[in-house]
This record gives sequence, C-alpha cells and structure tokens, in this order.
Amino acid sequence: MEYRQLGASGLKVPALSFGAGTFGGRGELFGAWGTTDVAEARRLVDIALDAGVTMFDTADVYSDGASEEVLGQAIKGRRDRVLISTKAGLPTGDGPHDAGTSRPRLIQAVDGALRRLGADHIDVFQLHAFDAATPMEEVLSTLGDLVRAGKLRYVGVSNFSGWQLMKSLAIAERHGYPRYVAHQVYYSLVGRDYEWELMPLALDQGVGALVWSPLGWGRLTGRIRRGRPLPEGSRLHRTAAYGPPVDDERLYAVVDVLDEISGETGRTVAQIALNWLLQRPTVASVIIGARNEEQLRENLGAAGWSLTRDQVARLDAAGATTAAYPYYPYRSQEGFARLNPPIESRIPVDSAP
Repeated sequence: MEYRQLGASGLKVPALSFGAGTFGGRGELFGAWGTTDVAEARRLVDIALDAGVTMFDTADVYSDGASEEVLGQAIKGRRDRVLISTKAGLPTGDGPHDAGTSRPRLIQAVDGALRRLGADHIDVFQLHAFDAATPMEEVLSTLGDLVRAGKLRYVGVSNFSGWQLMKSLAIAERHGYPRYVAHQVYYSLVGRDYEWELMPLALDQGVGALVWSPLGWGRLTGRIRRGRPLPEGSRLHRTAAYGPPVDDERLYAVVDVLDEISGETGRTVAQIALNWLLQRPTVASVIIGARNEEQLRENLGAAGWSLTRDQVARLDAAGATTAAYPYYPYRSQEGFARLNPPIESRIPVDSAP
C-alpha cells in the first residue's frame, strides 16, 4: 500500500482507507448502508490491515453511534496499528447542543466519540458540515483546546464550500489555531464539482482530500448498465434520493468507457473508477466501503497499479461537464485559459500524488 502525506501535515495515510459506515445497522438514513456486527467487522479490519489499509473512517451519526462502537471493538488490542478518523457536527438529537460545532457541542461530541471507540485520542477529527450559527473563532479555539488536551491529533472538515474553508484557514493562521489539513469531500467520475474550486484551494493551501463515496453513491460498482434496470437488492433503491444526483446519460457514458477499459486491463469497473481517483491531484486517501469480504477484496484491488494516460484521458472526457460561472471561462476562452492552465500542469512531477 502506498502512503501519502495528509495535506501540509506530517501524518502519512494509506492511499485507500476503510469507511465504517456499514458497521452497526442502526437508525434510518445513516443506518441503511449495512448491518456489520463486531465479528464481521473484526474480519474486515483483519483483511484491511493485511493489505496495508491502516486508517478507518466513521462518524457519530453513522448508525446512531453504533458504527464507532463496533469499530472500537473491532480494533481492540491493536490501536497502535491504526489511525481513527471520525466526524461530528450533524444532528444527533433534538437538544440545543445536539447539532453544530459550538464549544459545548464539540467537547461533548469528542468525549462521546472517544467513549464509543474505547480510545484515548482521535487521529483525524473532522467537522461534518459547516455551522453558520457558530463563530469560526469559537470553533477553532475549541479544537485547539482539544488538541492540546491530547484528545485530537489533527483536524479537518467535510463538505465545506471554498469560502468557508479558506476563511477558516485564514483565521487559524491569524490566531495560531490548529490548521485544517484534511477535507473529506464527495468526488467521483460522475461527481467532479470538487475540481473547480476546492481542488485548487487544497493544492494552494496544503489540504489533503479524503474522498467519500468514490463510486458515485454506488453507481460505479459495475452493476448499472445502459438499458439495464437497477438490480434488486441494490441500496440505491432506498438511498438514491439522499445522494448526489447524476444525469443518466452522463452516467452511462462513463460506464461505457469503464467497460471498455475493463476489457483492456482485466480490472473491474469499480477498481478502474477508484484507480482514476488515486491519480487525481490533492487526493490523500480514497475511502472504500464494504458490506462483506468479497466487496472489500475487490476494492483493495484498485491499488498497486495505474491507468495509462490515454485511459485517464478517455475517462476524463466521458465524465466532463461545463462548470458554473466563473469557472467555465478558464478553459473555454483563450485569455482566461492562459492565466489559468489546467491544474495538473501546475504540479511539479515529483510532488504529484
């Protein structure tokens, strides 16, 4: 397994990490992903560790906290071999401090996560969403206190817009608060909004991307084909409305190319979609999920090889979209394009992931 620097930090993370969203099976939206119990989770953790996958991602809202509990039991006795990544900020109840990232909420959330995980510290702690009701200074100063207390090692965010992340970084710089080194983002061959603002920001500011839903909310697993109905048993029947929308024609265009390259390489559709992400700028780790051993082993097969430049170019073209203003002129008008060359051309060869 390849290990990469997480943004502008000293922490090295595996190129693939394991998402524990399928652990627990409690609750509605965040409990619909799987029902993995402790025994099954321990087996999946064994396989992941054997492959060099040492980082495990979860959140307090996954299965109403059961995901953290099951993960904590699954890694028991080998905490020194793993990195724990978790998140807080989304609602977990109806109380005044059961949502957001205020000082009392963050302290309560971190202590609760540590208790459920059976751990004394969290390696990468991320805000699950931007809280517009709490001053950024309060959020960052609280995170600083938690870092100094030894409860958190590194901090990051998830699902932030460009201005929210940039302003947070500026405030951290001004006051000496901990700097966000990770941004957990949605990014896939059929969801490329990350490339237009957040990727250039991450490159400039040293923020590593931790990619969630790299298979486009389950659409790039190889089970969806043009003219073929969604298979029975797919979780998309229950969860599609909650995930990022995808235009059907663009999805089929991407899947057509994935099928072509699968025939050329002998790799599965899912492995190719994941490998494409591993070659993208700023990507520190791609979070893979699995409800069983077969899925996990297939996803692990995305690492250790690379698509050719021609194959990458074909996938790029299949999933390309016209960006919203003011981003689209950068590549479509000569003057803007000369001032804003493609991001890949701005990365020194020896520093590209």
